[in-house]
Amino acid sequence: MKVNLHAHTSRCNHAFGSEREYVEEAIRCNMTDFGFSDHTPMIYPEDFPYPSSVKMKMSEMEDYTETILNLREEYKDRINIYLGLEVEYYPKLFYKTLRELEKYPLEYFIMGQHHLENEYDGVWVGIKTDDEKRLKRYVDQVCEGLSTGYFLYLAHPDILNFVGDDKAYIREMTRLCEYTKENDIPLEINLLGLADKRNYPNELFWELAGKIGNDVIIGLDVHRVSMIDVKETENKALDMVEKYNLKLIRNPAEKLVMGKTMWEEKNGYSK
Repeated sequence: MKVNLHAHTSRCNHAFGSEREYVEEAIRCNMTDFGFSDHTPMIYPEDFPYPSSVKMKMSEMEDYTETILNLREEYKDRINIYLGLEVEYYPKLFYKTLRELEKYPLEYFIMGQHHLENEYDGVWVGIKTDDEKRLKRYVDQVCEGLSTGYFLYLAHPDILNFVGDDKAYIREMTRLCEYTKENDIPLEINLLGLADKRNYPNELFWELAGKIGNDVIIGLDVHRVSMIDVKETENKALDMVEKYNLKLIRNPAEKLVMGKTMWEEKNGYSK
């Protein structure tokens, strides 16, 4: 891998190591582009001060931004560094959160939908379920979020841990794959899930994506330095690409121009 745009920092409370260590390891691995996309802080309701344990606080955004931009300048002759966020689409909170995030020179969002509804009133998608209504809601919510035009790609699209009828899974995930193909939104094969043997990557999902003709990328989903040099896991992902005849985009940063923010109505984003 020469390019990765999916990496987290210790601010999300479940990643380890410094940003500098990530950058130096990426350089050691001969990477050309590295993007930070920590879990976005959200503006929760004032009467429900929900302390998410898996996202940074909004008060940490300034330090996050300054740290990444300083490293960009320091290492500019050795690697391209991008400033982004992994964002969940919460219908009640999304636009209020956007208004706060517009203060920062962010270059991209990736969507990583870990919860249904708004986190505080929904469910975590990693819980095993055979509920077809929950499956449908996941696809509806993801497509609704992607329709805003703010997202560069969809991370771990197959994260929902559905253990019910394969016919229902195929029906709903076909909708998701068709929507993302029609709107030129790549899907991510997630190496963290592959390495940890989670419920994703889901072979049935990627078989569908191959048949439908989706663009795909490979994302490291870095949470520690040791997750950058993972050639064995990367090779497994490449085997999936070949097995299902997937359309691999090797440079997911090709639509980004370093220093041009997503607020400038560039790269398909709409404010």
